[in-house]
Amino acid sequence: MKKLLTHLDWLESEAIHIMREVAGQCSNPVLLFSGGKDSLCLLRIAEKAFRPGRFPFPLMHIDTGHNFPETVAFRDKLVKELGVELIVRNVQDNIDSG
Repeated sequence: MKKLLTHLDWLESEAIHIMREVAGQCSNPVLLFSGGKDSLCLLRIAEKAFRPGRFPFPLMHIDTGHNFPETVAFRDKLVKELGVELIVRNVQDNIDSG
């Protein structure tokens, strides 16, 4: 018997498809990652789209200077577990450099 996709299954499938299309068509993509719930959802979709292979893009965290220490520790632990590249840029550094 054929199982019908639920609305959420369909949305997840579309998100996986879009992530694969972006990775395949863009020359220098990154996945912005703040450590929040939305970023974690996108990271999970990336896992479903590309695992067991490597992600075809790095994660990028824009450090506002207002992160909880636990968020940064979680980010670093997750990046290490997944074996993905992490790019961190600091807002204050950009302000200071003009």
